[in-house]
Amino acid sequence: MKLSVKSDYAARAVLGLARREGNGAPTPVEVLAAEQGIPSNYLVQILLELKAQNIVRSHRGKEGGYQLARPAAQISMGDLIRCVHGQGFDTPAIHDPQCPPELRAAWRRIQAAVDGALDGITIQQLVEDGGDKDKMYYI
Repeated sequence: MKLSVKSDYAARAVLGLARREGNGAPTPVEVLAAEQGIPSNYLVQILLELKAQNIVRSHRGKEGGYQLARPAAQISMGDLIRCVHGQGFDTPAIHDPQCPPELRAAWRRIQAAVDGALDGITIQQLVEDGGDKDKMYYI
């Protein structure tokens, strides 16, 4: 399984929005792009895909931008990957009648394991894991 930079950018964007979830104001694309190191024109495309899957929502106008469409605890890494790439792990062999049944079964087990791992990590967990660790001072 190899994921593209698009999935990384989608995860960064959603994590960035989750960190701002408590302030109530939408985040402008330019601000989110600068904070997360994502080209803003590419971020807009990603946010539109995330919006179509009810992961983020947009607000128009001078004070507009993006926010999470649902709580961070209800958004998994699996949601993000499926939004950007479709199935988390896929191989044509799963549906190929020429593939030996025992190998198809193995591919299905791998697919289930990958989906379970992706769905087992929520954006809220990532926010909590990040906490204030970056702000820690060492003497």
